[in-house]
Amino acid sequence: MMKAEEKSILITGAASGIGRAAARAFLERGYTVYALDREEIPAEEGLCPFTVDVRDEAALAAIADSLADGGVRLSAILCSAGIHWMSSLVEERTEVLRRVVDVNLVGTMLVCRLFHRFLAYEGRIILVTSEVATYDPLPFNGLYSVSKIALEGYAQALRQELSLLGQYVVTVRPGAVDTPLAEGTGYSAEELAGCTELYLREANRFATLTARFQGKPTSPERVARLLVRAAEAKRPRYAYNCHRHVGLILLSALPKRWQCGIVGLLLHHDL
Repeated sequence: MMKAEEKSILITGAASGIGRAAARAFLERGYTVYALDREEIPAEEGLCPFTVDVRDEAALAAIADSLADGGVRLSAILCSAGIHWMSSLVEERTEVLRRVVDVNLVGTMLVCRLFHRFLAYEGRIILVTSEVATYDPLPFNGLYSVSKIALEGYAQALRQELSLLGQYVVTVRPGAVDTPLAEGTGYSAEELAGCTELYLREANRFATLTARFQGKPTSPERVARLLVRAAEAKRPRYAYNCHRHVGLILLSALPKRWQCGIVGLLLHHDL
């Protein structure tokens, strides 16, 4: 087991996307990185990988015990593991409903509970949520949105508790990020139409609408730089936003009745 250095961080979802970019950024800053992912991560200098699913409490506990044996002390815990899934809420399979919530919310809660004992005074827990966590959910993106909104609520409760211990909880809310969907992550907007019987026409139009108005995704490296900033700020903000979508901000600011009317007009008329 690698001994902890002065600066060290545990990162979930470190094999790809934002988590991988963050691992690289923290390594470049001289951190020891304890990298967790369900996919195998090659070991390298400064990086200690563990293959684990964040839903597996027993496996996470075993990793925590191994860190304890190595005398590890963490400067930060970064939870970036998550999945995106587009679906109809009244048609989706129960196992998928549970999987999205378990990975995006419960898995994060498990990691924070099991690894908090290693967190230093003035250390911080950084949770990657999403820009959608601050907006009213859109159709077919509700399952993902609900899990991220709940994660923001968890962050605020945890923030108030850990502030009593001299520690910080920070959320980072990226908009669209240029990362490939991992195998088995979930349906994209284009695939949604093939997985619904109730909303075939609407799903096709939603896919077209998403492609037209999503805009250019930002890079995971840009988000990683923001994560480093959150980890190293003397007094970090409670939340950092990155690459927010102006259209979503404006839509969510409208009364809910208006939102429903606008979405209905867009999805019931040819685009």
